[in-house]
Amino acid sequence: MLIQQGMDKNFCFPIPDALENSRPSKHAEALVQAFDENTWNYLSYGPFTSTEQFVEQFWEKGMRVNPATTSFTILDKTSPVNGEPAIAGLVSYINSSDQDACTEIGFVVILPKFQRTHVTSNMVGLLMHYALDLPEKGGLGLRRLQWVCNTKNAPSLKVAERMGFRFEGVLRWARVLPPSKAIGYKAAPERKGDPRSGKGGRDSAYSSCCWDDWEGGVRDWVDKVMTRTK
Repeated sequence: MLIQQGMDKNFCFPIPDALENSRPSKHAEALVQAFDENTWNYLSYGPFTSTEQFVEQFWEKGMRVNPATTSFTILDKTSPVNGEPAIAGLVSYINSSDQDACTEIGFVVILPKFQRTHVTSNMVGLLMHYALDLPEKGGLGLRRLQWVCNTKNAPSLKVAERMGFRFEGVLRWARVLPPSKAIGYKAAPERKGDPRSGKGGRDSAYSSCCWDDWEGGVRDWVDKVMTRTK
């Protein structure tokens, strides 16, 4: 599945494509080549040193086997390369529940070249539309869309705020992290006998945009934010 970014919204929503899902390596090589040392600071996955490692650990063992997850390649149509949309990053819907009509935007990776541009706002806006718009408007008609990030990840917190998500609170010690995730790492004196000795953790900040927020003005705000094209 793809998100194609550009001026023409008629062609900007996630597009199901069995071929893309069956050949993740088509975009994986370009993604891996563009990752830098800061790409995975706040994520549970990575870093990856090869396309094969990325496909096996992130896609095959992480995304593909999880029915609550759908991953997308972000393609920027405003910056074509050899006539094709530029690969700008990847993103997923995670922790999705059809029964509870909710999902989460997660595993957001914007390649360095596209950071601090229109890409993040447009990508998040498209996913918000697809999740929260009613089926009659081309969406899934979900009731809740959430954004969860490391409390130390200031850029992610700012994106959620800019896109109209409402901050809900902090879940302390929400995840276990290895020392290699130093920037997003929460260290504390270990308690004796901790079965995860040597590993720290993270606090997670929760924000959401629910259907009533969306209908109550957030949709119009997001459309305004998405007019940025540079």
